[in-house]
Amino acid sequence: MRSRLAARSARLVLSAAAVTALAVTATACGPEDTTDTGSSAAPSAAASDSGSSSGDTASSGGSSTGDASSSGSGDETGSGDKASSGGDTGSGSGDKSGYGQSCGTNDLDFTITSESQAGGYYLVAAKAKSGITCYLDPNTPSVSFGSGADGAASPVGQGGEDPIKLSGSSVAYTGINPMTTNSNDGKEFDSVIISTTDDDANPAELKLPDTAHVDKPIVTNWATDSAEAVPVIA
Repeated sequence: MRSRLAARSARLVLSAAAVTALAVTATACGPEDTTDTGSSAAPSAAASDSGSSSGDTASSGGSSTGDASSSGSGDETGSGDKASSGGDTGSGSGDKSGYGQSCGTNDLDFTITSESQAGGYYLVAAKAKSGITCYLDPNTPSVSFGSGADGAASPVGQGGEDPIKLSGSSVAYTGINPMTTNSNDGKEFDSVIISTTDDDANPAELKLPDTAHVDKPIVTNWATDSAEAVPVIA
């Protein structure tokens, strides 16, 4: 009886020892395997996710920066265009120096009549052509009978409104006395040459109402009143 009990006790002890050993082995292997698997998979996934997120963020940031830069550049260009336009506005104002465009001879229409005052003279009236506004400056016209120096009229300083604006129906007058001597010297002409300046490239040649005997001619300044355009020698 003792021998059976002893044998059974020995088997129980061995079985308990075997179970304990298996438990220890399972406990030792289980955590290590789980840790290895978790540590290898988790870092890779984290790295992948992190890299993808960072790439997306960087890409998105770069695109946003590029758009902002382009937009800013465009705005600055627009501002430049406005500045240019404004510059242009400043330049245009600079072109309007003084009081306006001076009248060229070809800007004007002329009429000439024969007057009896002061021994006789020619009254020239000048008007701006349709659509033109200009100013007579200098105030004395250049007048000549023929191309010779002896046919050039001398200014006598009468009249003189500087400048005279011509536009629409406004008129300027000048008086020409073809002969200021009592001699029979001189030449006869049937036309007179007039221009607004001495160096005008387009002088006007006006047909006289009658033939003029010319010797030391004189001319007045432009005036808006025809009474101030009667040429006399003071």
